[in-house]
Amino acid sequence: MKQCLEGVIHRGLTRHVKKYEGPLWKSSRFFGWRAYWVVLQDGVLSWYSKQSDAATNVKRQGCKSLTNSHCLIRAKDNCRFTLKCFDDSIHHFKVSPDSDPDDTRKMWLDMLEEHSAYSTHYCPPEQGSVGDSEEEEGGRMSLGELTDSLQAAEVSQKKLEKEVSAFLSMLKNDGLPEGFPSPTVEKMQEICELSSDTASNLNICLSLFSRQEGVCCLKLEHEFEKNKILSEALQTLATEHHKLEQSVVKGSSSRSALSEDEFYDAVSESGSELSLSGFETVASHSFEEDEEEDEGSVMLSSPSSSPASSMLQEDRHGDRDETQPNGITTHRMSLPAPMFSRNDFSIWSILRNCIGMELSKITMPVIFNEPLSFLQRLAEYMEHTYLIHQANASSDPIERMKCVAAFAVSAVASQWERTGKPFNPLLGETYELVREDLGFRLLSEQVSHHPPVSAFHVEGLRQDFVFHGSIYPKLKFWGKSVEAEPKGTITLELPKHNEAYTWTNPTCCVHNIIVGQLWIEQYGNVELINHRTGEKCCLNFKPCGLFGKELHKVEGYIFDKSKKKLCALYGKWTECLYVVDPAAFEAHKKSDKKSGEEKKTSKGGSGVDQEEVPSPAADTVEVIPGSQLLWRIAPRPANSTQMYSFTCFAMQLNELRKEMEGVIPQTDCRLRPDIRAMENGDIDLASEEKKRLEEKQRDARKNRSKSDEEWKTRWFQQGQNPHTRSQDWLFSGGYWDRKYGQLPDIY
Repeated sequence: MKQCLEGVIHRGLTRHVKKYEGPLWKSSRFFGWRAYWVVLQDGVLSWYSKQSDAATNVKRQGCKSLTNSHCLIRAKDNCRFTLKCFDDSIHHFKVSPDSDPDDTRKMWLDMLEEHSAYSTHYCPPEQGSVGDSEEEEGGRMSLGELTDSLQAAEVSQKKLEKEVSAFLSMLKNDGLPEGFPSPTVEKMQEICELSSDTASNLNICLSLFSRQEGVCCLKLEHEFEKNKILSEALQTLATEHHKLEQSVVKGSSSRSALSEDEFYDAVSESGSELSLSGFETVASHSFEEDEEEDEGSVMLSSPSSSPASSMLQEDRHGDRDETQPNGITTHRMSLPAPMFSRNDFSIWSILRNCIGMELSKITMPVIFNEPLSFLQRLAEYMEHTYLIHQANASSDPIERMKCVAAFAVSAVASQWERTGKPFNPLLGETYELVREDLGFRLLSEQVSHHPPVSAFHVEGLRQDFVFHGSIYPKLKFWGKSVEAEPKGTITLELPKHNEAYTWTNPTCCVHNIIVGQLWIEQYGNVELINHRTGEKCCLNFKPCGLFGKELHKVEGYIFDKSKKKLCALYGKWTECLYVVDPAAFEAHKKSDKKSGEEKKTSKGGSGVDQEEVPSPAADTVEVIPGSQLLWRIAPRPANSTQMYSFTCFAMQLNELRKEMEGVIPQTDCRLRPDIRAMENGDIDLASEEKKRLEEKQRDARKNRSKSDEEWKTRWFQQGQNPHTRSQDWLFSGGYWDRKYGQLPDIY
């Protein structure tokens, strides 16, 4: 809509552009003109030595993203054209002169323009830039301002030099009238000499600035070139690494059973072709265009709809009031529209300049999001609240620790296959969730923007527990993976037993960002502490390992205050958690290790093909005799793969029911127009609204900086955690009184 108002028209812009391919000659520095088979697909130009290579997508000689690219032609040559890309690289092509070169070149130019508009519209490179800090912007001088200042200084220097010279000449030639005081003459001569020295020094400074500018420009050019070479080398290495891993899988599967040596990195489903899109979604079923006009389907785009109407319109699947005869309200089991396929978009073009950087400051295209705020993601901790109720009902502190440990593991289970990024909360954004069926009410608030900190507070409806914490999700990109370290302490209080438990979440990592199928793992040590009794539960979320043997595994022990092992816990965070006697667990570990070594030394094999990624509901944990089941994940709905891999609980988080309107505050993220638009399938409106909200937040922060006004949180205040003595964000109360005066206008 914004582009239409500004008069910017992308000719032929659609969600899917037609693939186009054919023979072209390409010029290179060393080999001159050579014939290639060139393919235009999804905004990317690729060239191959032969058509057969292009058909099988092998031996690609090169590729270029067409984002912000444009073509140049020569009037006197009807065969040649030049492509200039966003990184200022230039590529020369020409069509064959034998078969109607004018029409052929025109067709190529039209298709290049169409693919360039498509790529620029959906993945503009500026969206991958670091979001400017307003404090930094306030003290930063632009290059134009610096140039103007230097030019003004140069003019003033020349004028001063000219005036001083004229004055000195006048003194020498005309002299001074008789009786003119000698001290005045001496002072004037001193001023003239100082002015002359100042003019000379200014001239030297200007000369130094000019030379330094040339050196900086040269260094910058070299850095750009090195960055381009390194990014291309990294992508090549990632592709070769992926191929090598696949060859290892094929070689190992013929020697040993897959259950022993299953290799999990870069798994490809159903033998599908290797994807270089860089962000291939795990969901295998996308919403096809020909289904858009079917009866009962939801259109993926509605450019004419306004943010308000998009935000408040009822979901076809779930935002209607549905109350059972017993008075219990049911919740929706689906989203209004299925997810938009990410297969056609590349995250590599955005993240390749961000290796080692803090990703919380990177603005990502909306296509890589899921229609939930991070505040709503925090609410998914409460999906298995029954474990807290079980802990509260037990009179044995060890049984309570078992339930709390299972709750800590279950809190991360919903992240399985969730490769979409939640929306970054705006400063002052809030989210409330009241679930009478589960027995809790929750409030979360974005209390800081740099660094991004989200605080939450949950109360049992019977005042039987309090669960609170603050999370700073520190994200980093390491080339092939994105790592999320959720800094912050989580606290669970059980007033009935006068107990408090604290722990931190494990690190989450998304693999195969550049090439291959995305997959998620959790790893790291989690220590749960009972601050009243001194008992601890130490859990180890194991990393995948070379052959995937430890994938998703969780193991640990519960210790008493004298560090004696009381019981062992084991399972997978994607499936289940068991508890067993420590002696039985260690005996099983030794037996398992011994049998594993025997299998490795044995020859032959069953030749089992590699299995697909196991479902989180599949029972792939070997149960030790005498074990007790603490928790098992519920199966996901059948439409989960088309709904961002959401659980039933996640699909209900953004539900806006009629009785909520006028009750929840205007800062609640259910009212965010970009999230609502994405949930309703309008990706264009979501993108525009996301940009608008980010700009509005930047402007508000600049205004506060100019007026020296400090941001004040509304529902949380920084203080000391009474159990860990560390700094934390604590609930200040008053929210549930429903007095929402003077709330910020953030949407």
